Amino acid sequence: MQTMIIHIFIVLLLQTAPNNDTKQMKYNQLTPFEQYVIEGKGTERPFTGEYTDLFEPGTYHCKKCNAPLYHASSKFHSNCGWPSFDEEIRGAVKRVRDADGSRTEITCASCGGHLGHVFIGEGFTSKNTRHCVNSVSMIFVPDSLQNQQK
Repeated sequence: MQTMIIHIFIVLLLQTAPNNDTKQMKYNQLTPFEQYVIEGKGTERPFTGEYTDLFEPGTYHCKKCNAPLYHASSKFHSNCGWPSFDEEIRGAVKRVRDADGSRTEITCASCGGHLGHVFIGEGFTSKNTRHCVNSVSMIFVPDSLQNQQK
């Protein structure tokens, strides 16, 4: 019951999400830990995120601005400890080289919130790409709730 209430709240929140065309975008209020990860480029500990083992049809949205980021159909098990995706929604994610050049950070294209890192050439999927994303950076909306709103 509590999960359903949370999901309904998320759907209502997404329905009132700001339009990306507005000059002043309003963002969701974040907890201190969410701020640490999303705004401070931190990370959650491996195997602790709420979405690491979730494999249900739906869409993952940015926790800060509600922009859609990933379809659940692009999610796969990588056993790295964080949710892994091999493809983002077109135009939803930016790639930025870390300051030391060793990794490529991924951020929300709408608000710049830190999502995690992307790795190429590991061979987990045919797309040969792994977006390693912090669960705390996202909100999951199941297809069943999205379909109810249409």
